[in-house]
Amino acid sequence: MNNPPSSADLARWNQRYAQDEFVFGTEPNEWLRQQAAVWRSGDRVLCVADGEGRNSVWLAEQGLLVDAFDPSEVGVAKARKLAGERQVNVNFNVADCDSFPWPESSYDGVAAIFIQFADPVLRARLFRKLESCLKPGGTLILQGYTQKQLEYRTGGPSELSHLYDKGLLLRAFGNMEILNLNEYETEVAEGAGHSGLSALIGLVARKQ
Repeated sequence: MNNPPSSADLARWNQRYAQDEFVFGTEPNEWLRQQAAVWRSGDRVLCVADGEGRNSVWLAEQGLLVDAFDPSEVGVAKARKLAGERQVNVNFNVADCDSFPWPESSYDGVAAIFIQFADPVLRARLFRKLESCLKPGGTLILQGYTQKQLEYRTGGPSELSHLYDKGLLLRAFGNMEILNLNEYETEVAEGAGHSGLSALIGLVARKQ
């Protein structure tokens, strides 16, 4: 069964994004910035739940052909404005993880950065879609918070079940070639939404 975001959750995100400031800033996620060289100019890349567009716009600036979606129409409107200001083209869609069409074997890359709104049931469904939409040889770049993040509370979900560890990601993407899997702690400065010492995990995996 598909479970779209509740009206309360969607209203909460729309309210957060309605402020003039960008909740997570306008610069790309640092893990994404460090790993994006796995893609080449002209590659087709999908940004999942990209909010106000900081990651998709930056990827378009690198010469990639970018699709992006988010369920918040307010967030997507800000993303479109940011892309216009940066003079790049991104194909934005207002959609949630179940209503987005997920074209099979179509993308050279997928960026899934802090998509931890997903409970375990949605997460399992979403992770399968991340892999299935990649072409053979396509690469996934994913970042999330680990369970230790509950000690820091500098961003991310408060539910333990929504957080990641190496075992979870290895089980989820065991059919892919793991190029990089790193669990670490660092200072994060991504707007007011992600700010301070954080417990992170990053994955780079290639579809076989």
